[in-house]
Amino acid sequence: MMSAVQDILLNFFCAFFGTIGFAVMFNVPKRFYISCGTTGAMGWIVYCLAVEHASAAVSSFFGALVVVLISRMLTVRLKCPITIFMISGIFPLVPGAGVYYTAYYLVTGQLGEAAQRGIGAVKVAFAIVLGIVFIVSIPREFFQPRYWKKRWSLHKASKEA
Repeated sequence: MMSAVQDILLNFFCAFFGTIGFAVMFNVPKRFYISCGTTGAMGWIVYCLAVEHASAAVSSFFGALVVVLISRMLTVRLKCPITIFMISGIFPLVPGAGVYYTAYYLVTGQLGEAAQRGIGAVKVAFAIVLGIVFIVSIPREFFQPRYWKKRWSLHKASKEA
């Protein structure tokens, strides 16, 4: 029997290497492999922690928020496109099994089960899209250190006046 820490570490490393596998498949430059792996693993860990207390769709939303937030920060820091981190980082959250079982139940004639699995997969996909939209709608300047330094200096100047 595994402890909670071992379970989290196992999930982290599986998501980390799985995300790196997708990064390799999509020809991401080698220097970004570790960042891609970390992005996907962090999103998956948030999903795993949230799914104990919420539905798969809500958990996927929070996982997607983390993936896109980390992707935005890495984009500014490493000066590269956001898709490098976001596309490979989202893969652990994609409801592949839900889509597979939807098709399986359709083929075997179990329409009620197919509808249930299909709706669940659509909910998860929609939650991922919402997570992406929420973070991508934040202006790029928000993720740059100059923005915060300028705001801090304006805040200090207003307090002194």
